Amino acid sequence: METTLQYQDRLQFAEVYISDMSELKTIFLQKFNVSKVNENFGIPFLLVKKNHKTVAFASLVINQDDEIDFEIYETERCTKEETDKLKDQAKTYFERKDSENFTNREQLISSIARMIHWLNS
Repeated sequence: METTLQYQDRLQFAEVYISDMSELKTIFLQKFNVSKVNENFGIPFLLVKKNHKTVAFASLVINQDDEIDFEIYETERCTKEETDKLKDQAKTYFERKDSENFTNREQLISSIARMIHWLNS
C-alpha cells in the first residue's frame, strides 16, 4: 500500500497555461513524427506531470462524429495506468466546464485554427 501512495504522489494534474504550449507542442510533434502541429493538436486543457516533467496532456478536439471531445497525447514515459488516470481527470474536467471552447463547436474550431497558426509561425 505504501508503494501505491508514493506512486500517486508523483503524478500532478494541472490546467494548461500558455507557458506550457512549447512543451506540449514538442510532445505532439514527437508522438506523430511531424514537423508542424495540425488540427489534431486541438486546444490543450489539462496535463499530467510525473517527477516535475510533463508526460501527457488532454486536448479539446472535434471528433469523427463532428462533436466536441478530447484526446490524450502521451510520451513514452507515461504508463497505461497514468494515461487512464489522465483520461478520468480529463473527463471530469470536460464535463464540468461550460466555457465556449467546451460547448460551442464553431468557437472551438476557430480557437484550434488560431492555435495552429500561432504554434506553426
